[in-house]
Amino acid sequence: MNSWKRVCIANVCESVVDCINKTAPTIDDPSLFKMIRTTNIRNGQVNLESVRYATGETYHQWTRRQIPTRGDILLTREAPMGEVGMLLTEDHVFLGQRIVSYRTNPDQLNNKFLLYAFQSDDLQNQIKAFASGSTVQHMRVPDTKALQIPLPSLPEQKRIVAILDDAFEGIDRTIANTKKNLANARELFKSYLNAIFTQNNDGWEAKRIEDVCEAIIDCINKTASTIDDPSPFKMIRTTNVRNGYVNLDSVKYVTEDTYRQWTRRQLPKKGDVLLTREAPMGEVGMLLTDDQVFLGQRIVSYRTDSNKLNNKFLLYALQSNDLQRQIKAFASGSTVQHMRVPDTKNLRIAIPSLSVQKQVVQNLDVLLFQAQRLEAIYQQKLAALNELKQSILQKAFTGELTADIANQATKTAEGAIAA
Repeated sequence: MNSWKRVCIANVCESVVDCINKTAPTIDDPSLFKMIRTTNIRNGQVNLESVRYATGETYHQWTRRQIPTRGDILLTREAPMGEVGMLLTEDHVFLGQRIVSYRTNPDQLNNKFLLYAFQSDDLQNQIKAFASGSTVQHMRVPDTKALQIPLPSLPEQKRIVAILDDAFEGIDRTIANTKKNLANARELFKSYLNAIFTQNNDGWEAKRIEDVCEAIIDCINKTASTIDDPSPFKMIRTTNVRNGYVNLDSVKYVTEDTYRQWTRRQLPKKGDVLLTREAPMGEVGMLLTDDQVFLGQRIVSYRTDSNKLNNKFLLYALQSNDLQRQIKAFASGSTVQHMRVPDTKNLRIAIPSLSVQKQVVQNLDVLLFQAQRLEAIYQQKLAALNELKQSILQKAFTGELTADIANQATKTAEGAIAA
């Protein structure tokens, strides 16, 4: 590492080019011309599966500065900042907003070495240091050229790349298998859930959801004024309702006057089941707190009639394909899909006796616990694998990496993760 010099990244690149700083018009139908957005760049890769399409005229206008070429390294400046990927296509692509393209000088800088360098703590910390913006963090275009890269000789760069390629191939294969196991754990629960609510069950009767609830309450249809300082009075937004839970970690706070005004219709109560009508539509969760909370916009609260409907049974039913299909069928809006309040009362739910409902809930609770336990194990493994990659990168860019060190680290981690 002592012989490595730190150089300005722009000095070892043929070009560092930003996109045009305006939104490119796109078209609905697939075409030969594709716009790469920041969402297409993740974890060292450029994924073209969900690109936007454009006309040839737009493509030629947006590539006047430079036509993206296979091997270019792309960096996101915002939303999110610091993601990187290598372009591996000959397709007619162009850069959307907030992306910078690095084309290395092959006599000085190996492009794959640059790709790995961007994923190292060294470059990521430099990117964060250049960040500006109080709401959304972004990096200015001039700063993307001022980043400093530790640079060994070209043969040494290629040696390091070869070691990293070999080590990461095995790690990425393990990550892919772990992600598959994680998806299978989630799918097992969903399959069982849907089987319960889609099979023809004797004695189950379809009811309008309003007929088995004490109340169905919508929020006030305007934005509540919030305050910066924490208070006892909290607003639940659609972003707080996900995957059967209401998460209060990132609520907005309000004054007591606002809270009293927004709860005139109904005070949310522990055990109420919440459904989002928009942004996104169809997320559901159960309120499990006695805190002083109220509903923000686009949320409906179901309070079940306990003599007819178990609230946990309703929570599971709303997550089933049957109810989700009904919700989607009620959707309206050309730009943002939403569900009208009257339609939230007209959903139909098949219900058995209360004793059977209770048994269904117990069975689903057990299976959900098992699925979540497996998910936690697989998430821990994924975190360990990603930490391993970072530790190997750290050694690579401090001049300590050898093939033996990389192989030993990979074998040790894979053995521990497989256990």
